[in-house]
Order: sequence, then C-alpha cells, then structure tokens
Amino acid sequence: MTVLSVLAQLSGPPFESLPIDWHALAPEVVLLSVAVLITLVDSIGLERARPLMPGLAGLGLLGALIPVITLAVEGSDRVLFGGAYVVDDLSLLLKAVFLLSGYVIVLLSTNYIAEGDYWEGEYYNLLLFSLLGMVVMASARDLITIFVALELLSIPAYMLAAWRKGDRRSNEAGMKYLLMGVFASAVMLYGMSLVYGVTGTTLLEPIGLIFAEVGTASVITLGVIFVIIGFSFKVSAVPFHTWAPDTYEGAPTPVAAFLAVASKIAGFVALISLIYFGFLGQSDLIEPLLFILATLSMFVGNLIALRQTNIIRMLAYSGVAQAGFMLAPFAVAASDPETSLKAVVTYLVIYAAMNLGAFAVVIALARKTRSGEISSFGGAFQYAPALTVAMSVFLFSLAGIPPLGGWFAKFSVFAAVVNAGTTAGYVMAVIVAVNSVIALYYYAQVAKTMWMDPVPDGDMTPVGVPPSLGWAIVLTAALTLLFGVLPGLLGDVTDSFDLGHLELLAFPG
Repeated sequence: MTVLSVLAQLSGPPFESLPIDWHALAPEVVLLSVAVLITLVDSIGLERARPLMPGLAGLGLLGALIPVITLAVEGSDRVLFGGAYVVDDLSLLLKAVFLLSGYVIVLLSTNYIAEGDYWEGEYYNLLLFSLLGMVVMASARDLITIFVALELLSIPAYMLAAWRKGDRRSNEAGMKYLLMGVFASAVMLYGMSLVYGVTGTTLLEPIGLIFAEVGTASVITLGVIFVIIGFSFKVSAVPFHTWAPDTYEGAPTPVAAFLAVASKIAGFVALISLIYFGFLGQSDLIEPLLFILATLSMFVGNLIALRQTNIIRMLAYSGVAQAGFMLAPFAVAASDPETSLKAVVTYLVIYAAMNLGAFAVVIALARKTRSGEISSFGGAFQYAPALTVAMSVFLFSLAGIPPLGGWFAKFSVFAAVVNAGTTAGYVMAVIVAVNSVIALYYYAQVAKTMWMDPVPDGDMTPVGVPPSLGWAIVLTAALTLLFGVLPGLLGDVTDSFDLGHLELLAFPG
C-alpha cells in the first residue's frame, strides 16, 4: 500500500461539512463555561465572591469529568475535524488524569490562596484555562491543534508562576519560565514547520505514514529533533531542565505542584501523540535521541537531588529524574510500541497521584514550619504523625517500593525496555535499576528526618490542616496505595487502547 493510497483512504469529506459531536467536546465546553462563569461572578460579586471561587472551580472540574465517564462507558472512538481531534480510550484516560489533578490542585490552593492578598478569581480562571489546554492536548492529533493546546496551557501557567506579584522570587520564577517557554515554543514551531514543509499535511497519521515510507532525510531529521527538543523543555528533561528548580521554588507551592504534575504530564501527552502517531517511522532517529535524554535526565536529576537541602528543589530535581524514567520507554518505542506506550501512560497516571500527594504534605507542614528546608521538618512524626506517614507513603512510592503505586510504574517501564529485546533496551533496564537505587537514598533521607531527627526548637505545636488540604492528602494517598495493591485496575484500562495503527507506522507494508 502506497502513501498516496492510504492518504486517499484517510481523506473524507471536508470537516467544515461534518456535524459537530458536542458529546465528544463536552469536557472542553464545561471547562470553558465554568472559566467564563468564574470571570462573571468575580466581576459582579467582587470581594463577596472570593469564597465562591474554589468551590466553582472544583465543581467545574468534577462536572467536566462526567462526560469523560459517559464517553468511556459508550466505548466508541470519535474522530472530529477531519482527524485533527480524536476522542478514544487513551485520550479519555488522560483527560481524567488532568481533571482529577486539577481538582487536587484546587484543594491545595483553597486556603493557600485565600490567606494571601491577591485576587482569587484570576487564579482559578487561569488554572481552568490552562487545564482546558491540557484536556485539548489529550485529543490532539494534528500539529496545529497540539501547538494551540500547548500555548493555551502554557500562557496561564507563566502568570501563575509569578502569582505573588510583590515577591521578587515569584517574579523571577515567572520570568525564567516565560523566557525558557517562549524559546522552547519557537524551536518546536520551527521544527513543525519543517515537518509540514516535507509532508504537506499537519495531521499526525498521514505524517507518520509518509515518514515510514520516505525514510530519513536531513530536513526530516532537523524537524523531528527540533520538535522533540521543544517538548523536552516542557517536561524538564536534561539538558533542558534548568528553569524547573528555580521556577518551582519561587512559585506558590500549589502552582509548583501544578507545574510539576499537570504541566509535565501535558508535555508527555504531546510527545505520545507526536511519536506514536507521527514520528514512529523515524525510529532510527528518535530512539537514540530519547535514549540520551532519558539517561541524562535520570542521572543528572538524581545526583543533584542528593545534595538538595530544600524540599521543593529536591522534588524539582526528583521530577527531572522521574521525567527520565518516563522517557525510557520512548527509547524502545518502535521495537515494542504497544508495551512502551502503555508503560508511559501507566507511569503518568501513578506519578500524578504520588507527586501531588508529596506537595500536599509539604504545604501542610509549611503552615507550621514556614520553611521549605528539609531540616525544618525534623521530628515531624512527634507533632504530625498522620502527615509523616502520608509523606513516607509518597516518598517510597516515588522510589518504587512495593506495595505502593510507584513500584508498578517502575515495573511497567522496566518490563517495557526489557521486552523490546534490543541491546539498547537491556542497557536502559540497567540504567533504570541503578537510578531507582540512587533515588531511594534521598527519598529515605527525607523520611528519616521526619521520623528520627529532633524537632527544631522543640516546638511541638500540632499542625492545623484545613479540610480541603486534608482531603487532597487522603485522596492521593488512597490512589497511590490502590494502584500498588491492585495494579490490574490500571492495566485493564491501558489494555483497552486501540493501537492497531502502531504496527503500520513503525513497519509499513
């Protein structure tokens, strides 16, 4: 089958003449409507409307989750706008991850933002618009749609990072994130323009078919490299990670959690779409490139995290290393596309739960310590035993200790690279194992500080945890335990993905 014949089969009536499937677009419509509603309520109610903002945002996110569930129950794939937008089991799972992560961020933000001097309506409005971009990203199968979704999620995030307008560190965080983000977008957009120039289309599946048939060319190589580099900034992969620690430390802690989890996952979702639906035919290029990015991210992130004394910076460098673990299956994407894709998605889902939980505990303890230094959490078990136990669950899950969710995430990655049956896969398996041991050391050091070290200044005042923050910790801890004890639940979902196109893109006939 030639490329032209396949493209002829893919091309149908122009999407302008097709009816709009409002059910498929319902999650996006709900998010957009709630964001507009928050703006109106905030403008009309002013100061009286401030207490309503987190409730409206939370209800909007849960409301957007309802059509995601109904679409999943129906089980039929929906293709919109001539193939540029696809609603299937993969995209629905990712939309659910974004919406639930956003809901947890709202819980983390409720008291944190209310106790500040800044307008709450703007905060939740920006948060919802950024999440809207992420939900769109989950279904994007077109270069233009991916770019629009990326900018929609990124621009509000730049402003959220600089949310504390009177704080120089927050301003610095927003500025660094903005400058690096704009640079990454420019590099990525140039790469997309080269891809379009070669293929004459922005749809990923036709691009994938053309790439698989025409082989390697210098323009294709340059375009693919630029696109991957652009998204490497977004997921804070080494050597494009330098913005992350300073941005996370300077931004409000709930925003740092948002950037470390939801924004990072959005970058990986874009990579999933680009590589597994568009670039898989260029495996000789993408596999070595992603192997290098994954290896550097794991080693550099873990080794620098060992020396951190600030918990936010430690979690930032831990996030760099975690990005390396998530990139590892990409390094064998063409060798075993289905297993590697399922491993990446599994890691993304579990990573969201355990990392959000860790940030939630940090926010709770910082209400007492007023510091992000790890030493300030010394002896936390004596005055906050429940928080200490929860933090230990999240830390050891991030390290991959059974029976917590992180073990299944790392096992999925390890199995994917080994099952590829290639030399690169076996080498990557060793790298994953070594870095898991390195990461365990600094995660255990934090747990040891909280359980065994003396309390600074002997202050045994209990920590007052607001109900919303407590609910966020309970929810994330429950999910972290559930994914570890019953990994088959997540496995059943990923097994339902329709991935029949992968073999054609990687090994065209």
